[in-house]
Amino acid sequence: MAKKEQSRKAFWKDIKFKYKLTIVNENTLEEVAGLRVSKLNGISVLVTLLAILFLIAALIITFTPLRNYLPGYMNSEIRQQVVENALKADSLQRLLERQNLYIMNIQDIFRGNVKPDTIHSIDSLTTARQDTLMERTLREEAFRKQYEENEKYNLTNMAARSDAHDMIFYRPANGMVARSFDSEKSHLGIDIAANPGQSIQATLDGTVILSTYTAENGYVIQVQHNKEFISIYKQCGSLLKHEGETVKGGEAIALAGQAFDESAGPHLHFELWHKGKPLNPEQYIVF
Repeated sequence: MAKKEQSRKAFWKDIKFKYKLTIVNENTLEEVAGLRVSKLNGISVLVTLLAILFLIAALIITFTPLRNYLPGYMNSEIRQQVVENALKADSLQRLLERQNLYIMNIQDIFRGNVKPDTIHSIDSLTTARQDTLMERTLREEAFRKQYEENEKYNLTNMAARSDAHDMIFYRPANGMVARSFDSEKSHLGIDIAANPGQSIQATLDGTVILSTYTAENGYVIQVQHNKEFISIYKQCGSLLKHEGETVKGGEAIALAGQAFDESAGPHLHFELWHKGKPLNPEQYIVF
């Protein structure tokens, strides 16, 4: 005990011991200024400076736009701007695709692949390549053959296929199919891997008939299309459309969010129904 007491006294004596810092005139050796400090004073000044710097940094972050870069501090205006920018980027991408198709079709006219008399408007020139001019890729050919072979004798979807033969389905999200349609396991749709904040597009033109949040499936949006088709989008992060609004095929209607089911990872659950019966979306959309 005595040794501990002595070491403690020696420690405090050393930390409180004052040193004298002096400034001396080199020519006259006269002391110009002097300062008596100790280790305790130095530590106190250092702690005070750190506290002041921390307080200044906190004030800057709190009262400047820098706080929007911190998780959980983004205000509603910034979030609205993010959503608007996402929609503008999606619209610009679609416009760029249309312009590329237009230029490619003009080149085909110059080459003689398309007769000018068959073009009635700029819109028909822009969209013609999607139906008649664009050559099928090997992947599309393989998909068509597999689809025709699998559905040759399937009578349950004959009505749906006949109703959808002149309809162009857009991909609801850019991503790989993480889980396929399986009616035997009551999985009446497909799961598409999607990054948080990614745009979710309407697969066809239609009217939003449901836009809500559920405890089981997170944000859900449902769209009614022509010929009694209905598309359902579950596990969304946020919704961009409300009930009663009309949407175009390929238009952003929601944004993907974090993983609602951590075991499955971030994804969009997409369902396609026709006359009250679930359909396999992979039979109508190339993913």
